[in-house]
Amino acid sequence: MNIENMTTYDQSEQLARAEAGVEELFKSRKDRWYPVSHIASKAGWINDPNGLCYFQGRYHAYYQLNPFASVWGSCHWGHVSSKDLVTWRREPIAMAPSFEAERDGVFSGSAVISDDGKLVIYYTGHRWRNGINEGEGNLQEQCMAVSEDGVHFTKLGVVVPCPDDRILHFRDPKVWKQGGEWRMVFGVSTPEHRGEIWMYKSADMVNWEFDRPIYQHPDPDVFMLECPDMFPLDDKWVICYSAMGLSPKGFEARNHNNAGYVIGTWEPGGDFHQESEFHLWDDGHNYYAPQTFGCPDGRRLVFGWMSPFTQPIPMEDDGWCGQFTLPREVSLAGDHLRTQPIREFSRLDEDKREFGPIELAVNESRTLVTDSETADIEMEINLAGSQAERIGLELHRTGNGDHTLVCYDDQLERVVLDRHCNTYGDRGYRAAPLDKAHGSLKLRIIVDRGSIEVYVNDGLEVMSSYSFPADGPREIRLVAESGEGKAVIPSLSIAKLGTIWETPDR
Repeated sequence: MNIENMTTYDQSEQLARAEAGVEELFKSRKDRWYPVSHIASKAGWINDPNGLCYFQGRYHAYYQLNPFASVWGSCHWGHVSSKDLVTWRREPIAMAPSFEAERDGVFSGSAVISDDGKLVIYYTGHRWRNGINEGEGNLQEQCMAVSEDGVHFTKLGVVVPCPDDRILHFRDPKVWKQGGEWRMVFGVSTPEHRGEIWMYKSADMVNWEFDRPIYQHPDPDVFMLECPDMFPLDDKWVICYSAMGLSPKGFEARNHNNAGYVIGTWEPGGDFHQESEFHLWDDGHNYYAPQTFGCPDGRRLVFGWMSPFTQPIPMEDDGWCGQFTLPREVSLAGDHLRTQPIREFSRLDEDKREFGPIELAVNESRTLVTDSETADIEMEINLAGSQAERIGLELHRTGNGDHTLVCYDDQLERVVLDRHCNTYGDRGYRAAPLDKAHGSLKLRIIVDRGSIEVYVNDGLEVMSSYSFPADGPREIRLVAESGEGKAVIPSLSIAKLGTIWETPDR
């Protein structure tokens, strides 16, 4: 269809108002859990990664932002950028609602570079049907904006209108170029309330034609597939999505909504042929809405959002809420994906200390660090030579006994992240599967002020969870629990983490 300019509000005024909202919240922001090594908004609420790309010599990460409160609402696009994926700069807020189709929010989307060298954003314009909330569903359409510098955007209006008034969810476009043709996928809840991903195609980036439903979730209770992504990896194609309505089963899908992927094959003009089971991107408490993008060096990277929707959410009282995961490299590992911190992340390591090898007697514990807000921990456990039932680290341990335990649990034969001793926030545990055949376990654990990421055996499994320590110094303690004998740890190192921000106090 033709692009229609539908501007009804002054975009510059809306952006200025949003910047003022963030500044006002920032004045009273508390930093007890504010991240040092993860992307978060200066203040306000942050959710989905948007528009991830490399453009004009910088990496750009946009994100859903409420600049007026530390709860979800009033969706804008915040923006940070980096030359090296390590040190990040805060950029001006990129987009605010400014015309009728996006009256109630500039929702999620993606970025591509046009053939004439411009940055093109595709995103969802959002309105409430009843003008107030989701009680009667959404009115959503796919929109387009263009930028010469990645900072300032000109909106060009709706390019993919919703084709059926019975569709209540129609959002989150991901766009890429395939040969000489542009492709777009986004999530849909069909009139029958089935979660699907639809594909459109275009020759000119403006006029889009429906191709086909490229994927339908097999579970009829899954009514929407948010933030879909589709990308090649080696000789396969990956479709990922965030499933709404998926029921828990055993250790799987324990969160409110769950982000995962399937692997298969696809050729343009044909159907996607699924070859793997559904796998979670991350086994932790807080992971949602991942988006991938390609680096100039050929790597596929992914950012996820550490979703804090489970009550209580203690960050809400601190003037900010939500953060990204670390950027992770994605590679194919048989019928699932391996994700691990980008290789550049180690540049943030400071004051690295070696502690291994260590042997602990059964039920012995040992304090390694007496006060640690941040840590990059690398640890190996000799499973074949250990008899303790639980071997791991108590992190964020404070004087009142609060801590989060990351350990190998021999009864479960899984790696466990256990928050049952925390005063603040949601508790409970999550457990990642483990193949014991190698006889050893490698863990890399990234500890920030209010979060923990655990990478199992070079990222074959990952767990990302918030962990909100109580007041006081935060110890790191090595523990061995129960069983018939000792715990054997051949190597263990701990480094502090430097800040990712060009201007640390911002």
